Amino acid sequence: MNPTQSIKETMPVSINIRAKAKQRDLIDQAAERLGRSRSDFMLEAACRQAEDVLLDQAFFSVDEGTFAQFQMLLDQPLPVTDKLSSLLKTKAPWEQGEL
Repeated sequence: MNPTQSIKETMPVSINIRAKAKQRDLIDQAAERLGRSRSDFMLEAACRQAEDVLLDQAFFSVDEGTFAQFQMLLDQPLPVTDKLSSLLKTKAPWEQGEL
């Protein structure tokens, strides 16, 4: 990679969008709660959503033997451990009346 490419990749660029006042106010309120600017908040949220979309569309290709092994592992029950037993016995907060 030449120096010009790395400079171009790190230079900020503008992204402009239009929003309704209610949308802007909601975003501003959430960003303020996190101590972030509107731009930082929006950029992080948009990047997180973009990554989710791209990861959800990822395609993994494996041979027949690897896939059979993968299915076998999915079909096996989890080994019983103290942590698993404790987790399964723990009530969810909404079942405990804490919400």
